[in-house]
Amino acid sequence: MEYLNFATFDAERGRMITPTEINRRRLVTLIGWGTADRLFAGADPLDKTIKIAGMPFTVIGVSKKKGAAFGQSLDEFAVIPLGAYQRLFGARQSLSLMVKPRDPTLAATAQDEARIALRVERRLKPAEPDNFGILASGSMMELFQQAVSGIAVLLVGIVGLSLLVGGIVIMNIMLMVVSERTREIGLRKALGAKRRDIMSQVLTESVTLSVVGGIVGIALGAMFSTIIASLTPVPSSVELWSVALGVIITAAVGLFFGWMPARRAAMLDPIEALRRE
Repeated sequence: MEYLNFATFDAERGRMITPTEINRRRLVTLIGWGTADRLFAGADPLDKTIKIAGMPFTVIGVSKKKGAAFGQSLDEFAVIPLGAYQRLFGARQSLSLMVKPRDPTLAATAQDEARIALRVERRLKPAEPDNFGILASGSMMELFQQAVSGIAVLLVGIVGLSLLVGGIVIMNIMLMVVSERTREIGLRKALGAKRRDIMSQVLTESVTLSVVGGIVGIALGAMFSTIIASLTPVPSSVELWSVALGVIITAAVGLFFGWMPARRAAMLDPIEALRRE
């Protein structure tokens, strides 16, 4: 009867199942928006009869449209009294019960009372262990946090590997650039360019290449984040600090992996460089 206090169900059209109907095991049902649309194709489903496991149930209410989560519709369901369910499927079916305390601070007390009530209902002796399980909201949050932590570690590893591969690619590109521009570098050194000038030029090109790639990646990530937020109930956003951190990291990668090509360019002998074809 206390299911009326839960926000999972509502009645946009019609009404909810009353405590009297629950106690008397009436064959009435509250159906989801998707179920009503599929069975009645836009017609008024109230006071109509549908069959559940071969038994006729009268539709007394329709829940409002909730959409979908992770590809699963939240509008395909039928709520019936517990007694009616036991008449259809037997009293020994596996059930999941939801208990909600009047005050969040009483969650531990509500959990203890729920355990006592279930032990009494199952006629368990004091020495016998529980033959049921209790999953509290705190336990669910702990599981969620553990899953998030595991995913975060995995993502850090993937990002680190991606940065390593990207850095190696940048280093190879800059080595090829230095090789192709050997005569240009030799000419600059012959005209008075110092080693730090050559290194600054190559490092600037390396950092620019890395940062441009990082900005493109950040833009794609922001686009995917927007798509996820618009198509799923999962909240997703891009923080400004993460954008700044991404740019700084990509610049550092370009600087680190561009150091060796820059040093090689700076160490070129101008005479030998000018002789190269």
